[in-house]
Amino acid sequence: MADRPVPVKDMRLLDVKVEQLPAWLATRDYTPAGIVTGVRGGYDRFVKKYIDVRKPGIGGLAMMLTAYVVLSYVWTFDHIKHDRWRKYH
Repeated sequence: MADRPVPVKDMRLLDVKVEQLPAWLATRDYTPAGIVTGVRGGYDRFVKKYIDVRKPGIGGLAMMLTAYVVLSYVWTFDHIKHDRWRKYH
């Protein structure tokens, strides 16, 4: 069973074909309130995608702990390098 066709006014811009573009542009709301609503919707999508990400789990904690161990080793490497025993002085 095929999906029902979506009306042009309900499509996203990326889903609109070139031949449907004039009809899609005609259905947009160009009043100041419509523009503010469009900008607010874009801002909300941006925040949802990049700012309000999922809460970190064990993977994020393990990654942070691994980064700490590697960074602390890099910072103390010169000290460790001078403390090793040398065969020839």
